[in-house]
Amino acid sequence: MVFGILKDIKEGEFRVICTPAEVESIVAAGHKVLAQHDCGKGAGFPDEKYAAAGAEIVESMEEMYARSEFIAKVKEFEPCEFDLIREDQIILGCIHPAGHPEEVDALLKSKCIAFTAEDCHRYGSPNCEAAGKQGALFGLESMLTINGGKGKWVGGFAGAPRMNILILGCGAVGKGALEVLYALGANCTVMDINVGILRNIGFEYNNRISTMYCNKENIARVLPQMDMVINAVKWPKQRKDFLIDKEMLKLMEPGSVLVDISNDDPGAIESSHETHHDDPRYVVNGVVHFCVSNIPGAVAHSTSVSYAGEMLPFIMSILNKGVVETCVSDGFYRRALTMYKGLLTHEETSGIQGRPWIRPEDVLGIADRKLDPAPPATTTRSDNFYKL
Repeated sequence: MVFGILKDIKEGEFRVICTPAEVESIVAAGHKVLAQHDCGKGAGFPDEKYAAAGAEIVESMEEMYARSEFIAKVKEFEPCEFDLIREDQIILGCIHPAGHPEEVDALLKSKCIAFTAEDCHRYGSPNCEAAGKQGALFGLESMLTINGGKGKWVGGFAGAPRMNILILGCGAVGKGALEVLYALGANCTVMDINVGILRNIGFEYNNRISTMYCNKENIARVLPQMDMVINAVKWPKQRKDFLIDKEMLKLMEPGSVLVDISNDDPGAIESSHETHHDDPRYVVNGVVHFCVSNIPGAVAHSTSVSYAGEMLPFIMSILNKGVVETCVSDGFYRRALTMYKGLLTHEETSGIQGRPWIRPEDVLGIADRKLDPAPPATTTRSDNFYKL
């Protein structure tokens, strides 16, 4: 199979889906690899290293799409790519389909076979860990006086107290933020809706972390004492309420910081909207907001190495076994199937956008086989099925 590595073109994005190390593995398995010119340059991998690993360097995006049977990138597919995607072509990226209806329209129209990478991770994405850890550091940068913040140092100085920081959600993102902030001396409070997670945090940190059940009332109770809030909650897209509304921001001191790592639209924070690395901050009701949507892109080398290593088994499975057997053998890969030859196969997108869908196992004709199980990717359910 011919596999193509696209150069990501989203603003502020420098990661790459495969490094030269993964190219060597793919070529050794008997497949041809096309690498778009400068696809890894921003992450520290020049074309020469891809060529040495066995890839053919291709100048244009148009040629990449024309020649690749299976093509992949890190982030979403942009409008300039829509007309290049071919029928039956396999595509892979962090499509985030539920939040991008125009992208869904284009991919369905193309009749391609699309996988959304964010749903394929059995043990969580390395990008989530990176977003939490680097997001915490960007929060501390936002706290600097020169960036509009209060000017507090995270661990305090002699005679000056440490920062009080609230982390909402303690999955991979929240745990990454907690690890960094605790190590630097912050006084951390973690909120989650899973008491098991809160209990484990207590055990792991010898009860030096305050834990609370995550709801709007508890957040309002502690906000006046907080210097920074890190939001790592994956908010259900069908919800119209917020964990923190604009009025609640007035409970915090001017110059406090809110880092919304999970800044979906809509999301858990009413005042959040997507920003980019070239202009990352804005102020609402005196609170400095940092809402960059692709934080891991700022540490592109490390995130590319980690992410590419995790994605290689998925890519190799499709290359070696094809789409059907890949979806039989791994439930997490199966639930990542998003579109199949003009049909939507993604339940969350159906539920959020009101589109009909079909289960991957039904469209692939594998429902009667022994399938590797996997939990649903989100809490959104839909019984709006195609009437085929």
